[in-house]
Formats: sequence, C-alpha cells, structure tokens
Amino acid sequence: MGRRGLLGLLCALLLACWGPGDAVRCSDKQYEHKGKCCNRCQPGEKLVSECNATEDSVCIRCESGHYQQSWTKERHCTPHDICEDYTGLIVKTQGNETHNTVCQCRDGMHCSDTSCQTCVENQPCRQGFGFVAAKAVARTSSPCEPCPEGTFSNVSSKTEPCYPWTSCEEKGLVVKEKGTNTSDVICESGRRSSLSVLIPITAAVVTCLVGICIYCLVHTDLRRRVPKQVEAGVPREMERQEPKEDGEDIFPVQETLLGGQPVAQEDGKESRISEQEGL
Repeated sequence: MGRRGLLGLLCALLLACWGPGDAVRCSDKQYEHKGKCCNRCQPGEKLVSECNATEDSVCIRCESGHYQQSWTKERHCTPHDICEDYTGLIVKTQGNETHNTVCQCRDGMHCSDTSCQTCVENQPCRQGFGFVAAKAVARTSSPCEPCPEGTFSNVSSKTEPCYPWTSCEEKGLVVKEKGTNTSDVICESGRRSSLSVLIPITAAVVTCLVGICIYCLVHTDLRRRVPKQVEAGVPREMERQEPKEDGEDIFPVQETLLGGQPVAQEDGKESRISEQEGL
C-alpha cells in the first residue's frame, strides 16, 4: 500500500471517531437515559422508575418529614432538619414537601457556630445596647448592638432590643428633657411650660407693686406727722376778750405763767398789778 493509501485510511478512521453519532440533547427539566430524554420529577416528588421506549418517568410525592426542593431524578427525598430541644433550637418555619424545616435559637441564646446546629446562652446586653433577634442565628457571639440615635435601652437583658424614644408631639406634649441611649425622652404639658415662664414674671410684677404701695404709705404717714410735730413744738399765745363794761375800754387779755399756772392779765394794767404786789 502506497503513501496515499495510508493517508486515506487514517482520514477515514478520524472521521469515524469524530462523527456526530447518536448524541441526545435534553432540556433542564429532563435527563438522558439510554439515548432518550426522560422527564425529571418536579419539586416535592421523587423518581420511582425511569422512562423507556413506551412509558414516561414515574414519580411520587415525598413522604412525611421529607422534602425535595428542585427538579430531580433522585429516588429519595431529603429528611427535614430536626430542631432538638436539648440543643437550644426551636422551629422557626415548619418544613413541607418542597422546603426544609428552619430552626432558630431560643430567646436568650445564639448559634454556637455558622452551621447553627446548637445554641449557647447570650451574655446580657448592658444598658445602651440592644439585642438584635434577626441576627442571632447568623452570629457566633452575643448579638448586642449599640442603640442608634433616637432609641434607648435602660436595662441589662439577653432579649430586650433598643426601644424608640417617646414622641411627645404625638401626645400633644413638649420635650422637657431629651433622651439618650440609656433613657427615654421626658415630656411635659405645654401649659405647664407656659406657666413656668409666667409664674416668675407675675411674681416679679406683684413684688414691684407691693413695694410701690409700701413706699407710698410710708411717705404719706411722714407728711402727716411733720406738721403735728412743728405745731406741738411752737408756744402760742391765746388771746381772749372780756365782755365790754360801760365806760371802760376793752383791753386784750394775755395769758402768762405765774408759778407754773396760767394767769390772765389785761394790757395796760401791769402797773396796777405791780403796785398791789408791792403792798
């Protein structure tokens, strides 16, 4: 056999090996079995028997306590996870034919690892920190987080979250003291707030009025006393007239003191009295 004959034989062998043959292409919901596309079992079912030239695939529902989540050709369903009490787990979502049971840690506990097969006790969240329940499953440490602005926690607890500040406006009140991460807002009545301003002002006005009244009374009393004191300190001559006698002039009578007693003396009779005293 010449060189050309050998080349032709090799080409024939290569074409036989690389030829399209009887390869079968099936969809995502099918699988190839003995050169034929068989249907997969839908979620919640398992395969009993595969298809053949005359019959399609045979599937049945998953038994109780088992599930199948996707289209499959598996002959067995997967059993649900069991939330064992001794591990600290409880059922969050009960499983069905298409979904597994979801477990979570009891209140006051968190997952011991990322697989969350067992739980351990939380350490108490101190004041100013709150327990975040939604993150308890995914964490391997006590899920305490600082209370953000507008919330507070005033207790040390394994389960209590941060609570929002009280809205004074919604209650028709005003803020007396702003809240912190460890204390709530303190509200008070708007009327009381107004009174707290009005009362000092009113007291000051009343005090001023009382002071003015006292000042006026004191000075009025002083004005009344001064004329009386002046009048009492100045001696006054009291004059009186005796009835007029026939042929006699009326002399004014003056009061003088004699031996500490008042003595009436008419003007012009001083000499006459002196003479009598000399006798």
